[in-house]
Amino acid sequence: MKIHFIGIGGIGISGLAQYMHYKGHTVSGSDIKESLITQKLAKMGIKVNVPHSAEAITDHDLVVHSAIISPENPEVIAAKAKGIEVLARREALLKIINDRKVYSVAGAHGKSTTTAILSSIMEGSAIIGAESKSFGSNVRYDESTDVMLFEADESDGSFINSKPHCAIVINAEPEHMEYYDYNFELFYETYKKFIKSAPCSVLNAEDPFLSTLVGEVDAEWLYPSKDIKNLEYTLINDEPHTQFELKDLGVFSVWGFGKHIALDASLAILAAKESMDIEEIRTKILTFKGIKKRFDIVGFENDSVIIDDYGHHPTEIKATLESVKEYAALKGFDKITAIWQPHKYSRTIDNLDAFTKCFEGAQELIILPVWAAGETPREIDFQERFKEYNLTMADTIKRANNHIQVIKNEKDLQKLDKGLIIGFGAGDITYQIRGIA
Repeated sequence: MKIHFIGIGGIGISGLAQYMHYKGHTVSGSDIKESLITQKLAKMGIKVNVPHSAEAITDHDLVVHSAIISPENPEVIAAKAKGIEVLARREALLKIINDRKVYSVAGAHGKSTTTAILSSIMEGSAIIGAESKSFGSNVRYDESTDVMLFEADESDGSFINSKPHCAIVINAEPEHMEYYDYNFELFYETYKKFIKSAPCSVLNAEDPFLSTLVGEVDAEWLYPSKDIKNLEYTLINDEPHTQFELKDLGVFSVWGFGKHIALDASLAILAAKESMDIEEIRTKILTFKGIKKRFDIVGFENDSVIIDDYGHHPTEIKATLESVKEYAALKGFDKITAIWQPHKYSRTIDNLDAFTKCFEGAQELIILPVWAAGETPREIDFQERFKEYNLTMADTIKRANNHIQVIKNEKDLQKLDKGLIIGFGAGDITYQIRGIA
């Protein structure tokens, strides 16, 4: 087929595009601006148009667009005028991975890590919402098996269409509620439908919603507080590792720090156990090296470490900061500086109370402007709501060697060059903190 992806610069759409490219289809795409992702796709031989243009649509068999693309997009209009099938990502999944044995990982947070761990353990193709350091991409194509290790997305309900063989759910914390019209019953029913559609499921029994399904759903249940024991945190070549015992399956070691890493790894182990020997799992999990933008150590000197983390939900940030405190203690750092770029006005306002509490443990908090992600700006009084912190409001940060310059009104406010410095957010903070903005 000849397939065109609108919004190809997004991590989710780019994953589908790469997968179809590897399968031998002729793939093209477009986005509103050039990015590192579009540059990578171009190097792979995928033609990318910037910006969107009706001329990009020629004799395609199928046009796929991301959830945020408007019906008034010129390429959508042009494709429909030519009689070309146009599908949103959630609809396209039924065509793209419907012939795979899909291990589908869902949850408000932790799903990229869990999917990446699972892809380190199991053979098969993989589509992840972040780059796995084990194979240097968010996509792996494996012709030798029909297994697909897939990060499912509840933000547009598309996880329903992943047709899972095995549904792995880390948590069902309300998120992206604007898609569900803030209807919690609809949100939870959609999760239930996803789980019940799979012949096999692995679920966190201590999630408030998932726990209500015990007895209703036949699943491999994980009770983290009793099934995950004897956690130990160690540094191996200055890289963080968590060791733990899981049920009666023995001891496992996985890259990363924290209870949440042990939870993610445990769910992946239990999912893989359906078809693999436990000793093979114990060995394969050691090949996991983390994922880009999750506790990603991007700068390292004796007196400072710079970490980039994708955390943009308060639960994620709180869990990561717990890990950061462990890492800082092992490294002998006295100070933790958190730099936060809020992601989307809707998410920030919906979770504002939780955000005001999730940075506890940071000796200094720097807040950057909200990354709007296409939303209309709304007023948020960060200065007032976060006044309990040692707070700095800034416009941007600049990376130079192993220090961070904090900038406000085009003037340097301060230089961060001591202790542990961690940036949180799903916007362009990842480029700022890496010095490639």
